[in-house]
Amino acid sequence: MTPQFPNRSVLKAQAKRLRADLAERGQTLTHAQSLETIAHQWGMRDWNTLSARAAHDDTPNWHPGQRVQGRYLGHAFTGVVKSAGLRANGLWSVSLRFDEAIDVVKSTLFSAHRRQVNATLNAQGRTPQKTSDGQPHLVVEPA
Repeated sequence: MTPQFPNRSVLKAQAKRLRADLAERGQTLTHAQSLETIAHQWGMRDWNTLSARAAHDDTPNWHPGQRVQGRYLGHAFTGVVKSAGLRANGLWSVSLRFDEAIDVVKSTLFSAHRRQVNATLNAQGRTPQKTSDGQPHLVVEPA
């Protein structure tokens, strides 16, 4: 399994936070040293290797009010981002509101409609969680 790396700006922000946290404890670290440390934490031998494997900086930057489209549990949707936040590990926490409710149950005996979901997305707009057939629960892209 190939790990999903966040984009370079997320990695650089991690290095900046590391440097600031250590400075509060009285330990000095150069910017280059903090980048190398972040690379090691991601399992890479150096910053250049990690930087080359990092997602391109043109990955989506989710924000409230943004129109999106995609698939949720196999159902196509359009909607809007209600809230979004970039976490330290490069994943996004998002809340989406669909334009039309989606019936997430495959049974003909009952229905369960969803109009809003909260999810965690990687840099490519996909949830790490997958359905039994290997598809991401949620795939999102800008509309």
